[in-house]
Amino acid sequence: MAEAIARKEAGDVVEPFSAGLYPLGMIAETTRVVLEDNAYPTEGLASKGLRVFAPHDIDLVINMSGFVGPLAEAGYSSVEPWEVADPYGADEDIYQTILEEIQGRVRRLADRLREELPHEGKRQ
Repeated sequence: MAEAIARKEAGDVVEPFSAGLYPLGMIAETTRVVLEDNAYPTEGLASKGLRVFAPHDIDLVINMSGFVGPLAEAGYSSVEPWEVADPYGADEDIYQTILEEIQGRVRRLADRLREELPHEGKRQ
């Protein structure tokens, strides 16, 4: 969900990619439904592992897993922890709650980045 939300809410300051330490291998149907119900496009979303990205190509990792060790071991130095529950297997109401939490966090991050980079037009 975070990638789709960040594309729409913060696409002017970030180039978001979502990846997991232990990817599911598919996008849960409830994820797609809730994103689309909230006007977030889902095309192009895919479940992928963090290993597809080189640490030196990433400016900031938002860690929603709660696991710090694997990120440090992989060489990611700029990591911001967000404690977000994993809604997988829950009902749509839980997915909606999680979406709203991620949405608020992404908006706050985007505002912070816009303040830090007001004239550069640079994406993180």
